[in-house]
Amino acid sequence: MFTGIVRELGRIVSLEGDEEQARLVVAAPGLAPGLEIGDSVAVDGCCLTVVGQEEEAIAFDLSAETLSRSAIGSLGAGQGVNLEPAIRVGDPLGGHYVQGHVDAIGRVRSLVPEGDGVRMWIELPPEVLRYCVEKGSLTVAGVSLTVAELKDDEVAVALIPHTLEVTTLGKARPGDAVNLEADVIAKYVERLLPGRSEQ
Repeated sequence: MFTGIVRELGRIVSLEGDEEQARLVVAAPGLAPGLEIGDSVAVDGCCLTVVGQEEEAIAFDLSAETLSRSAIGSLGAGQGVNLEPAIRVGDPLGGHYVQGHVDAIGRVRSLVPEGDGVRMWIELPPEVLRYCVEKGSLTVAGVSLTVAELKDDEVAVALIPHTLEVTTLGKARPGDAVNLEADVIAKYVERLLPGRSEQ
């Protein structure tokens, strides 16, 4: 379980493999020393298991499911990734409940300056958009964000200067792919509604 609060901006050292399986190595000098084999880390919103750990780098194995469901397989050496270790009992819940299970890939549609921040419009597929409400939560590339506005096939999120500085969203450009995770509470509510239990 995660909160969508990025703890470090890592850098991809290597990504080798194919669409069936791959090995990802990320430089994370701040997080790596405190991690052990088997720990969970959200990498751009994907919950991955640490399979290798050195002083400043972490290795992960990527399954076919992860590669097909997320944008992580399209990243290259030197690119930044948002990192968050799994929360522990007693940790503050600063964002919202995030599972690290990517629902779909979205596309950055536009970036509109708002004071010192940016309003980012993201194109969402229907299977994610259905769970979005104004002022509700949405995880974008592993970052817990608040939906500021909704349209037919897109949502807007307001990015403050801190978010732009410490996450990959500060370098996002129109057309970029981003991992999306809808609020899990909304999914459970839908499942429990009358007439939805058989879906």
